[in-house]
Amino acid sequence: MPLLQLAGITASFGGERVLGPLSLSVNEGERVALVGRRGAGKSTLIRLLYQQSRGRVAMVPQDLGLVQALSVFHNVYMGRLNQHATWYNLLTLVRPFRRDREAIGPLLEQLAIEAKQWSPVASLSGGQRQRVAIARAVHSGAPILLADEPVSALDGPLAHVVMELLCETFSTGVIALHDVELALRYCDRIVGIQGGQIALDAPSSELTPADIQPLY
Repeated sequence: MPLLQLAGITASFGGERVLGPLSLSVNEGERVALVGRRGAGKSTLIRLLYQQSRGRVAMVPQDLGLVQALSVFHNVYMGRLNQHATWYNLLTLVRPFRRDREAIGPLLEQLAIEAKQWSPVASLSGGQRQRVAIARAVHSGAPILLADEPVSALDGPLAHVVMELLCETFSTGVIALHDVELALRYCDRIVGIQGGQIALDAPSSELTPADIQPLY
């Protein structure tokens, strides 16, 4: 049975259809890249997959969903908020437990934002905030990833660091990517969205950038 599945789904905004009808299934062990021009429906598809998902899913929305007034540490900690008792979470706001510091610190170091651990998210750059959202997803321990343009604000080397971390952490996921090269390198299946429809669905190994470019 697929871990993620949409069947004949449609989505409309302001009375205008922006997605579908389309069907999409993602099996365990598949990393799917959603590609296509901005406004094609990728973000809507990610949100629908999240709404229809069963079980634990790590979500990295395009707006990142961070709490601006809280520190980097506490935003990452929120990835496991529902795994602890209320008293534990409240105490963590004041004085984080050592085991959580030891779990989150190395992750922030891997993403080159350890120096910002106790800074409020509101003080960070766009690329730094994006890495906080990535760290939160990784820290969650969820088996499935849904991510909407998770490296759009990162330069080349950092984008590869993040994509490698996501691939190491999540064997199954759907990632909306604007960068065709990253999609082909880090995902094993490419789903192209055009005009709210699936215009391409093929293994990455069978595609080249030239095959995907017409979608843009």
